[in-house]
Amino acid sequence: MNFLQDSLEGFLAREHRVIIVDITEVKGSAPRDAGAFMLVAPADIHGTIGGGQLEYEAIENARKLLAGAGGEAVLDIPLGPEIGQCCGGRVTLSFTFADEPARAALDARLAEDERRKPQVWIFGAGHVGRALADALTPLPFKVFVVEARETELDQMTSEVHHRLSAMPESLIADIPPGSAVVIVTHDHALDFLIAREALARTDLAYIGMVGSKSKRASFLHTLDEDGIDRSVADRLVLPIGGTVVNDKRPEVIAAMTAAELLVAFAAKT
Repeated sequence: MNFLQDSLEGFLAREHRVIIVDITEVKGSAPRDAGAFMLVAPADIHGTIGGGQLEYEAIENARKLLAGAGGEAVLDIPLGPEIGQCCGGRVTLSFTFADEPARAALDARLAEDERRKPQVWIFGAGHVGRALADALTPLPFKVFVVEARETELDQMTSEVHHRLSAMPESLIADIPPGSAVVIVTHDHALDFLIAREALARTDLAYIGMVGSKSKRASFLHTLDEDGIDRSVADRLVLPIGGTVVNDKRPEVIAAMTAAELLVAFAAKT
């Protein structure tokens, strides 16, 4: 079994005999929601429907189908003592051979999922920006990184969308409603400029900036000087990642900020 999973595309290119296992219905508590799926090949899997005995039974049934040794097209599984799980709910699983039409349908489904992902725009590709991009890549977000310095963008290791711009603040107007803006540039003045543009909008799910209490005070003073009501900063998360965990390593800030983003987007759904 391949524990270091490749991409879905890579898996399907490598495996020619595959069963698509879909959660089609959930009643009560379950480890995954309806719509979750996994792929089962004769000696490998991709994805998860929640693990545990549920997943074990799904894999066993899928491999029976692949081997022509029985198996069911649909399983209705209670998540209770019968299978050694205590979720208490019930799930219905469907099993589909991944032939050409099924693969095309899966591609269309994934394309729609990609289109619906909320967007996170990271302004700045320095240490925190790169750590945040790495932390967000596995999560259900579409991530963009904006930077004025090409040398910093070149150091990005995550599979994110790059935007090189001499005037990063000018891109704020084009960000879709419901998106998140995270400001982590190398320049406080640029941070403040981007934040002002973002706070001028009321349709963003999250606006955050790396910094401290003193940086927040400085930003409020800047708003006062520019004649802007400082109450607009009530929608600004500064510092990102909160203050509960007193650890300024970029990876820790990134992990805490990722959690904030998940909560912010959940509140909008």
